[in-house]
Amino acid sequence: MIEWIIILLIVAAIASLLGFRGVAGVSAGIAKILIFIVLIGLLLLILFGVLAINLA
Repeated sequence: MIEWIIILLIVAAIASLLGFRGVAGVSAGIAKILIFIVLIGLLLLILFGVLAINLA
């Protein structure tokens, strides 16, 4: 998933430099959504990992 975020951010940067504002906005928006999904997943993994360690 991190690979997709990096690819979308590169696409957004190149599109922005070439003047394609729509493509840049959509790519950056999708990358932002994926970043939030990754952060929420990481937070859940840490939370459940801490709970599993404390319960064991």
